[in-house]
Amino acid sequence: MLREATSAFLRAGKTKVLLATAGLVAIFAFADWAVGNTVSLGVLYILPTMLGALVLRPGETAGLAIFCALLRARFDVPSSRTEMGLRFVFASLAYFTSGLFVTALARNRELAVENLAKVQREQTLRREAEEQLRVLVESSPAAILTTDHRGMILAANNAADELFSIPEGQGIQGRIITKFLPLLDDALHLDAGFRTSVQCYGRRENGEVFLADTWFSTYSGPEGPRLAAIVVDSSDEMRDREEQNLRQLLRYNRIAAGAVSHEVRNLCGAISLLCANVADKHNLTQDEDLRGLARLVKGLEHSAALDLHSRSQDAVEEVSLRAVLDSLRIVIEPGWRDSGGVVRWRVPESLPRVVADAQGLLQAFLNLSQNSYRAMREVSVRELTISVTAEDQKVAVRFEDSGPGVAAPERLFQPFQEGAEGTGLGLYISRAVVRSYGGELRFEPRERGSCFVVELQTA
Repeated sequence: MLREATSAFLRAGKTKVLLATAGLVAIFAFADWAVGNTVSLGVLYILPTMLGALVLRPGETAGLAIFCALLRARFDVPSSRTEMGLRFVFASLAYFTSGLFVTALARNRELAVENLAKVQREQTLRREAEEQLRVLVESSPAAILTTDHRGMILAANNAADELFSIPEGQGIQGRIITKFLPLLDDALHLDAGFRTSVQCYGRRENGEVFLADTWFSTYSGPEGPRLAAIVVDSSDEMRDREEQNLRQLLRYNRIAAGAVSHEVRNLCGAISLLCANVADKHNLTQDEDLRGLARLVKGLEHSAALDLHSRSQDAVEEVSLRAVLDSLRIVIEPGWRDSGGVVRWRVPESLPRVVADAQGLLQAFLNLSQNSYRAMREVSVRELTISVTAEDQKVAVRFEDSGPGVAAPERLFQPFQEGAEGTGLGLYISRAVVRSYGGELRFEPRERGSCFVVELQTA
């Protein structure tokens, strides 16, 4: 009852509550005056004090209590001065304490209402979050599942049933994860709180094996460690990646074979000229052995007549130069950063698409950046600047470093160079790959360092 009355007065507003308080004080004071000094009605002043305390501050409530105590003393029964003083003090304390009690009740009610509203808001937000999470899990194309400490699958979405080829209507819940992903069963023996991602082989219900990218974490459950995992079938990505790698390998093999054939033809031409000079000098033009040697050299030269460009007619397409440069950035920046080097990128916000093969172009860029990295291993300032400019339907990508420079620029793109690391075919193959796209790879002289330019045709 008191709580309902309190709510009604609070909703009425401060002015109306104060008016009601003043009215009650006036009524009780008039009643106290009317009955005279024979009976004291001082207890009635507790009501207006409690009512006013709903909207008054503690100091104001104390003033109201003293005022009511004065009215009580004015119309109280006759008594000694000391007794009247004590009655005044006790009455003031009683009225003020009653007011504080009501104030505390009102404050507690406000806090309870605020806390209830907060709890309701949190429950609403929690239900919304749970609903969004449920929709996210159910609509996710990735398999999401949880297991207990024994490896039994507790919950899984529809994508998990599809990934592991579970017959319709059966579900994967209640099955042991070891049959499908043995690695996750081993992870349950690790300490709780372990989080990582792995690539492993999984097995479907029908026995088919697939490559799985798995992100999982372990956490503590009522009976021991539990595991939550997200699994994606990456077999198609692996297949496409391996096929692309095979195509790149075949292309590079053809380029390398062309370089070898070119050198063999040069040697055969020199041997043929030497045989002709020997025959003329010693009058051995009719010598069968020398003529047989010349025929062998001609045959070897014919066998080595491999036309590099006619054998490298790989299809090209329109590719995003931005995507290729972003991939290059991911590959090279960690190594440069770990070695104390800096890679500066001067790339416009908008880049046109170019005619190339994304994987081959990335390999050419990577070869140029690795050459700069190796050239600057012994210098104190290691900086590589990669800039892009576009003009006249062409895009130029420059790789400029702060290394010691190039001693013999005229021999840069020759295969099998002496002193080169590896086979000495890196720049030769890179230029051949870029030329197969209709582009060009060239060296630009600099006073300090070196600069290589890759020119590509815009799509």
